[in-house]
Amino acid sequence: MTATIIQTNTAPFKAVTVDPVTLDILENALRNARVEMDATLFRTALSPGIREQGDAFPLIADRDGKMVVGQFGSFIDGFIRLYQGEIEEGDVILLNDPYSCEGAISHTSDQLVIAPIFHKGRLVAWSAMFGHMTDVGGKVPGSLPTDAASIFEEGLRMPPVKLYRKGVLQGDILAIAAHQSRMPEWYKADLHAIVAACRVAGRRVVELCERFGEDVFTSSLTELLARNHRAMGQLMTMSIGEEKVSFEDYICDDGKGAGPFKIKCTMWREGQRVILDFEGTDPQSDSSINFYLNENMFKMFFGIYMIMVFDPQVMFNDGFYDLVDVRIPEGSLLKPKFPAALSCRTHALGRIFDVLGALLGQKTPEFLCAAGFSSSPHLMFSGYDGKGEWFQLFQIGFGGIPGRPFGDGADGHSLWPGFTNVPNEFLERYFPMVIERYESVADSGGAGRFRGGNGIHMTYRFLESGTIAIHDDRWFIPPWGVNGGLPGMRSWKRLDKASGESIPLASKCDGIKVEKGDLLHFVTWGGGGWGDPLERETDLIGLEITRGLVTVEGALRFGVVAHADGSIDEAATEALRAKIRSERAPLQLFDRGPSIDDLRASCLAETGLPAPVQPVWRVRPSRMAAE
Repeated sequence: MTATIIQTNTAPFKAVTVDPVTLDILENALRNARVEMDATLFRTALSPGIREQGDAFPLIADRDGKMVVGQFGSFIDGFIRLYQGEIEEGDVILLNDPYSCEGAISHTSDQLVIAPIFHKGRLVAWSAMFGHMTDVGGKVPGSLPTDAASIFEEGLRMPPVKLYRKGVLQGDILAIAAHQSRMPEWYKADLHAIVAACRVAGRRVVELCERFGEDVFTSSLTELLARNHRAMGQLMTMSIGEEKVSFEDYICDDGKGAGPFKIKCTMWREGQRVILDFEGTDPQSDSSINFYLNENMFKMFFGIYMIMVFDPQVMFNDGFYDLVDVRIPEGSLLKPKFPAALSCRTHALGRIFDVLGALLGQKTPEFLCAAGFSSSPHLMFSGYDGKGEWFQLFQIGFGGIPGRPFGDGADGHSLWPGFTNVPNEFLERYFPMVIERYESVADSGGAGRFRGGNGIHMTYRFLESGTIAIHDDRWFIPPWGVNGGLPGMRSWKRLDKASGESIPLASKCDGIKVEKGDLLHFVTWGGGGWGDPLERETDLIGLEITRGLVTVEGALRFGVVAHADGSIDEAATEALRAKIRSERAPLQLFDRGPSIDDLRASCLAETGLPAPVQPVWRVRPSRMAAE
């Protein structure tokens, strides 16, 4: 059954030819409307995750639900197929249950708003946006329980409901949703901001219909989708071969002591159609690291990666989806069975980008990127302040971006290009903490002709007692280097108690009690390096030493002999590089660092934490794996 669209005007749209100038004007107007959606949201939301960091994703789609402009792939076509009800002008749909929308949103913290756009009684387009709420209830503050065994432990779970019915707010729906949150005022403010952003898009679409006519507008959307289809078809034919290529990467652990967890994908082309098959990916986890990967969302990830690597001028949208076939095994880590927990899916989401880069670069290694899109580190801090008022922080941290074919990876940058950090001044103003350190971790980026981005070392001093939770990865298996580049440094976390005790913390943990005066060291991973480290310019190494990005000892990884002032001993460097070249093994396309067995053997000594144990199905086949 599909959604029933109620229109007061059922006259069919006419397909018309749109001249290039008009098409260009409409394309840029839609791009601007999408930017205006973001601006509306960020200026009116309250939570730092949305207001300061931009953890929200807008889109504008055609009347069939295909995204024309946006960032994260379309959520609407699946909604139209699954929603068993009527859609009328003025309706606004709210949902956050991943199992109700085929994983278009992938955990309950993301609240999705969908709004139809009508003009003169006819549906002409859709707007939609989702944003990550600081809290939607559940067993832990932040609603991201590491040890959750089912989605019922992760807070409010809503199927598609009408937040607005024919333009009228359904106050009971809002009251029920906000009542589940530990931060109800933030929840309501953020939700209203998302709705306002969708309405801005609706106004802009109506203005375009008024200016150019409905037939020109709808025909333009069709042409923008078709243009993307043509461009992507050519890109895929040129850059993806018919021979199968495979790659696998790992989530370090599940937060409950088991790991690592494999994500495997095989890619090949049949004619103009590309197949991406995740056969070989591990079965779903008993914890919350499962990622319900929507096929259309992954197609968008694939398309964005293709466009940014091979032709950034192409406008990415849903037009090319029929050229890509995504196959994900049921019951796997990427398509878990209901009611599997999903709240901490971010690690798998990040790892998908590393896997994509490895697949797309094997045919053309000159375009290959190293690993570094490896997670999206979270810190949560909550409790009661000295006035007895509840506070709750959700913050996204940054790691090192991988070395790339055209330059170094960015130091301490977000997995998502549009994200920004929460200013330290904001944190210190609104939360009982002081940021004592915020700096790049020298030498944490993998060595290469182009260095991997360094990770970040943040040190928080807590001014009140409370509870923290940490969600991160790449603490056990390092981000790999490519084309001779070396792996990046692994992440680590440590709590230095005011009493003098020092406690290593797991990368995934909830319910850690902290006291006034405790220090949390939150250190993220470095990106993998790209290319032969011995080909890196020595002057650049010297400059980075003076900037604190590379140390004198770290320069030796590049075969560079340097002094503390950044000056280079050229003769010694030439001799050292010649010695390294004569003694080293042939350069590898992928350098993953030590084997998993070697990492297990050294884990406790290097990290202070025990190595994760093999998941149960690797020891004995589980019923789920057998199915």
